[in-house]
Amino acid sequence: MRFPVYSLLQRLFLAGVLGLLAATAAQAKPDPHGAPDKFVLDAANEALDALKGDSQLRSGDLARVNQAVDTYILPYVDFRKTTRLAAGRYWRQATPEQQTALADAFRGTLIRTYSGALTGVTQATTIKLLPFRGDPNADDVVVRSLITQANGQPVGVDYRLEKDPQQGWRIYDMNVEGIWLIQNYRNQFAQQINQSGIDGLIKALNQRNQ
Repeated sequence: MRFPVYSLLQRLFLAGVLGLLAATAAQAKPDPHGAPDKFVLDAANEALDALKGDSQLRSGDLARVNQAVDTYILPYVDFRKTTRLAAGRYWRQATPEQQTALADAFRGTLIRTYSGALTGVTQATTIKLLPFRGDPNADDVVVRSLITQANGQPVGVDYRLEKDPQQGWRIYDMNVEGIWLIQNYRNQFAQQINQSGIDGLIKALNQRNQ
C-alpha cells in the first residue's frame, strides 16, 4: 500500500515527535495526574535525556527505538485510541482480534516514523509551550507548542490529550501547522478498507513495517 500523503505524514510526525523529545527546562518526572501542559513538557525532557545519552537511539536503530518508545512514549500515548479514531466507523465493524491486530500494525507504522524523527534532534532543537487556553478541569484538552530547529522557522505543534480516571493524561492526536494526524490517516484508512477490508489494511500496514 502506498499512502498518497505518506511524506507529509512523515513530516507531521517528525515535528510532533521532536516536540516530545526536545525541551530545555529542568528535568522532572512526568506526572499524568498533574497539569496537562507541564505533563507534556516533562515527558519531552525525560525522552530528551535518553536521546542525548544513547547514540544508537539517535541513529534511528529500530530495536533501540522500540525500547525507547516502550519506555518514554508508550506510557504517555494512547495508541489504541489513536487507531480507533483513525479507523472511524470501521473500528466498530472489526472483531476484537482485528482491532488488536490493527492497533499493533499502526503502532509499528508510527514507530518507524519515530525512528526517522530521532535523527533530526540536535542541541539546537527546542520546544516552547504556548499559554494554555483550555479548562484545566476538563478531561480533553489541547496543549500548544512551538518547536524550533537550527536555522528554521518555529513550527506550531498541538497535542490533544484525554484524562483517564486511573492513568491520567495521555496524548492521542497531534496537529502540525493546522493538520491533524488522525484526520489524515482516517482518509487513507477508509480508502484502503473500502478496497480490501480491514484485513487488507492490516496486511498493508504490516508490509510497510517490514
